[in-house]
Amino acid sequence: MNIAEAAVFLSNELRLKTEPIGVKFLKSADAFPDKVRRPSEALGKRITICQAVTMARVYRWTMGLTGQDLICVPAMIAFGFTRAADPGNVLGKVFCDVSWLKDQGAARTETASMSFLPSLEYQAVCIAPLQRAAFEPDTISIYGNPAQVMRMIQAWTYHRGERIQGNFGGKVECAEYLIAPFKSGRPRAAIPGMGDRIFSMTQDDEMVFALPGQAFGLLIEGVKEAGSKVGARYPITFYQNFQPEFPKIYKTVGEELGAFSD
Repeated sequence: MNIAEAAVFLSNELRLKTEPIGVKFLKSADAFPDKVRRPSEALGKRITICQAVTMARVYRWTMGLTGQDLICVPAMIAFGFTRAADPGNVLGKVFCDVSWLKDQGAARTETASMSFLPSLEYQAVCIAPLQRAAFEPDTISIYGNPAQVMRMIQAWTYHRGERIQGNFGGKVECAEYLIAPFKSGRPRAAIPGMGDRIFSMTQDDEMVFALPGQAFGLLIEGVKEAGSKVGARYPITFYQNFQPEFPKIYKTVGEELGAFSD
């Protein structure tokens, strides 16, 4: 099963509403694949990274982004598309200025736990539906509801018993589901933040499971095997082998009418 076939299998097995996406961090925009859409050229405007994610997973577009395509400054700082020498410190100041954090002490604590790419190390990022990705992805991100993400977590823990980490702050979460798996080599469960919900139409019931691209085969094997002997799957099967209880008056009327006679 190649990566495109695996993406189709996962979408069908978990009945995903949107496409799994592949992400590639590039040293130069010259490395973009053919037929990539640059928002500044194809749309005539700058967008957010999370909008590009939505375009890839919903429209099935292959999106190419550089600093010239982006408008979200916090994400640009996190992805290294600015000259910030200390991205965490700069982003922390922004958080304080807009009242996301109380003071610089809180800012230093939070940004120290966030994932950043070094400033100007990567000049571009390509985001594509995994079925059509013309590259080996650094990160794979899959949107789903909590039950679908639960199945992917079960699939991952099947191999080594390693529980999935999450690092939740409610803002600039694109760094968690795009950068963190690439840098750490480990999967993440992520709850999309405010920007995702305001600008990229992420729904209230959606969260993300993200993993390094080279680990996708392990996830697929785990989806097939985890809980297979007890019928684990999605949609979750309801247990029906029980006798319901009703209000006492129902039973009384039934007995009067002979409904329960042997």
